Amino acid sequence: MKICIIGAGALGSTIAGALARGGADVWLTGRNRAHIEAINQSGLELLEGDVSTRVAVQARSRIEGIGIADLVIILVKSFDTQAAIESARTLLGPDTVVMSLQNGLGHEDILADVAGRAQVLGAKTYVGGVWLEPGRVRAGIAGKETIIGELDGKTTQRVRDIAEVLNAGGLLTHVSSNIMGTMWDKLLVNVAGGALTAITRLTYGGLYSLPALEETALAAIAEAMTVARAHGVTLSVTDPREAWEKARAGLPPQFKTSMLQSLEKGQKTEIDFIHGAVLRWGKAAAVPTPVNATLAACVKGIELACTDYPGKA
Repeated sequence: MKICIIGAGALGSTIAGALARGGADVWLTGRNRAHIEAINQSGLELLEGDVSTRVAVQARSRIEGIGIADLVIILVKSFDTQAAIESARTLLGPDTVVMSLQNGLGHEDILADVAGRAQVLGAKTYVGGVWLEPGRVRAGIAGKETIIGELDGKTTQRVRDIAEVLNAGGLLTHVSSNIMGTMWDKLLVNVAGGALTAITRLTYGGLYSLPALEETALAAIAEAMTVARAHGVTLSVTDPREAWEKARAGLPPQFKTSMLQSLEKGQKTEIDFIHGAVLRWGKAAAVPTPVNATLAACVKGIELACTDYPGKA
């Protein structure tokens, strides 16, 4: 299976390395030229615990020339999704499947506008990655689930085939007939710590040490659960504390959320696709979301203060 991953960050590189190791024909595209050149020169090094594996991956800084792909995986920052899928038109054939493994909600609609809804799968992953240096990433693959499914809930041959390829690469992949529920389950995990760590600048060790922060997180998760249920989404999570505890499961106290990492780099965050998604879906269902609204507003203010975000004085 020919797979093109758009987004050569930590997670995109981790997924690319795993799939290539499993025998897939993998193309990785990204803007970091030093990373791309290192991969092409010496391979991609995956560091898992104390074990290092070097994998041959075809890396490019441009999409042109790759040709039609069987599967396109989008792993750019959420606010770059539109540009990413627009740039991927040359990869799309009549049978190409497109899916996002990004955090948050709303990507599938963006992808469908370009690729067509029939060619889009829903997906979420708990696999993690940390970029170490050009050509080298720390990969969190073992025991981390990836769930994929058709947006209409049907179990098709193409989704089974893709799951088989992902599993061959060591990605623990399941097919879901309730992919919307799966995506909301993951959103609850992101809601648990995303904005709070960005606002306080705390790692998980600090976040989970202060009862007031826990209470705020549980309130934000509870709001999101109410919104999901108002839209008829079936969640596997029945209590906000489940998402709160799942968010830190298996992670060290020094772990930093991607939202915090973005602010530390002076970059825009994915707040619009996480807490912002709760606001949009809440408004559509006439469900109040004051806690998520407050958290989102605070992060927006911090973005304005520490990045080149449009509107900064």
